[in-house]
Amino acid sequence: MDIHDPGSAAYKKARRQYLKTTKNRSKDIDAEWTPFRIAEKRYKARFPPPDLSHVLDLASTTWDAEMLASGCSLYCNGVEIKPLGQSESTSPCVANVCRAFAVPSIPGLVILPSFVSPEDQRRLVRWALRDHARHPNETNLDAHYILPDKGLWNAHLSSDASLVNTRTHIPESSHSKYESSGPRQLISNTPADPTNFQAMLHSPKPPPAPSPSVSPTSPTGLISKLRWANIGWSYHWGSKQYDFTKGKGRVDDQIRGICKRAVRSVNWKEVFGQSDEHGWGNEHWRTWHETYEPDAGIVNYYQIKDTLMAHVDRSEVCATSPLVSISLGNAAIFLIGGLSRDVEPTAILLRSGDAVIMSGPACRRAYHGVPRILEDTLPDHFSLGLDDEDLTSWTSYESYMQTTRININVRQVFPKGFDPGLHVEK
Repeated sequence: MDIHDPGSAAYKKARRQYLKTTKNRSKDIDAEWTPFRIAEKRYKARFPPPDLSHVLDLASTTWDAEMLASGCSLYCNGVEIKPLGQSESTSPCVANVCRAFAVPSIPGLVILPSFVSPEDQRRLVRWALRDHARHPNETNLDAHYILPDKGLWNAHLSSDASLVNTRTHIPESSHSKYESSGPRQLISNTPADPTNFQAMLHSPKPPPAPSPSVSPTSPTGLISKLRWANIGWSYHWGSKQYDFTKGKGRVDDQIRGICKRAVRSVNWKEVFGQSDEHGWGNEHWRTWHETYEPDAGIVNYYQIKDTLMAHVDRSEVCATSPLVSISLGNAAIFLIGGLSRDVEPTAILLRSGDAVIMSGPACRRAYHGVPRILEDTLPDHFSLGLDDEDLTSWTSYESYMQTTRININVRQVFPKGFDPGLHVEK
């Protein structure tokens, strides 16, 4: 049933729910909303269903080779984009495949549609669930549960898996060791840079307190609650800073290779060649093909109704080097604006296999978020057996991905030539 059809049962149900939840809402509730908040509400709304006609969707349009090679700006759903010429570091690509597009209104934002092949997408899904969401990589569940050594996903697939126990009750005398419990507080962290790094390095980073309300749960019951798993340097959510005392975790070779290939595939001269030098510090785009080295990141596991509210990445000492983001599974609306929420964001539809690169001083400090995962947008290649794969072994992954979007994003914490003075071993 199509929720966009006013005669459908889905539309009528959504309308009834909307009227019920908004009947006591003030008419002036949105008077003080910022442009970014307005956009978040628009795409998050279940009713009326969001209008996607102004969303940049590179898969909805095709251009001939002559137009792509012209270097001239093109428009997709009213959004200006610029096809980038071939990087000297990569082999020629055909049509839109492996083609890179810049968004001139957001200097440093590059989109690579269908960058990851269907086969590699499935490999990355297996890696994210089976291999990565387990010790020693921290997840959102570790604070509250003693997760199985073999990993939550592998325990979920096991026919004889026992309940996952919760963390022990915290003695009253130990409360000072932990962050305060209760709802997470909004934190506007100071942007990291070489001048304040030492102060941030030594600032307190207490572990989150285990929840007193959780109870032992089956691995299958917990899988739907998995939201993130750390990559590389450990991120401390309470302070929005890295906890370097825990040492540097491993960045998987496959992830590292894909992200470095994405950066090398971009002709950065066409992206930044006309920009000024303000805000770059010692890091510069001219060397990224050789020097870019991802050393931190996160895997996000979104369920259909999950969102990621507007935020800015301020934790990396290097505020310009590329952040590479890979989309897997169901499609999502990605919003990216400017240095404040008062800048109206551009809406981009990200499909499975797309890669996005945020780079440069303006883009890396831009507000961005994900207000909507789009239902029933899982590509066919997540349901079909591939020639080199046992279909029965993929069934559990296919079932999970029906209502999931996985996002893998990695970044470089330190700028070129910066010595953090860390002597911590993992």
